[in-house]
Amino acid sequence: MVERLIDAQFQKSPIPVLRAARALRGMAPGDKLRLLATDPEALADLREFCKQSGHALIAAGESRGVYSFSLKRGPGGA
Repeated sequence: MVERLIDAQFQKSPIPVLRAARALRGMAPGDKLRLLATDPEALADLREFCKQSGHALIAAGESRGVYSFSLKRGPGGA
């Protein structure tokens, strides 16, 4: 199982989600992705993206204005 990190701090929506989508396409089902973002809209965007694509948002948190998200690639998610 692989875990990748994407630092999308200081990038406005929808760039963090687009970067996550691109990374997940190149990963195997079950692999994990950690995304760092500073745009507060990233949480809602990632929830909707995961709902539509079949990936799982397994954790989300915020510390000092930096949002951290853990995603798991779904079995057939795009």
